[in-house]
Amino acid sequence: MPLTADADIKTLLESARTIALVGASDRPDRASYGVMAKLQAHGYRVIPVNPQITGEHVHGEFVFRELAQLGDPIDIVDIFRNSSAAGEAVDQAIAIGAKAVWLQLGVINDAAAARAEAAGLQVVMDRCPAIEIPRLGVATIDRDPTD
Repeated sequence: MPLTADADIKTLLESARTIALVGASDRPDRASYGVMAKLQAHGYRVIPVNPQITGEHVHGEFVFRELAQLGDPIDIVDIFRNSSAAGEAVDQAIAIGAKAVWLQLGVINDAAAARAEAAGLQVVMDRCPAIEIPRLGVATIDRDPTD
């Protein structure tokens, strides 16, 4: 079952340091652009993933084509894809050993969530971390200065 209890979601957000954002955009009018900035401002390292803008930079971070290219351990894969396309991103998150997948508002894919949970990942679905962080009172993240 995806995480729904506030305490569980808060614990996930407090334990995370690195988030891969699948479907990141370089367009300021897109939700993923604003959410990435909010997550960075809260202290997370956010790595953008989008094959359409690979090699560019969004909010100072290099954009990767796919999750398999990331060399760093990923705590949460935040998925800005439509519900039918989210399964591919979830499968990639499983393959790279991410700790959790987060399907954005309006993104619901029960089969993909079940695969993630079966692989040991935590799942949050149909929520936005940029909304949940202030709502739950998640403290600013202290990252290792070597990050």
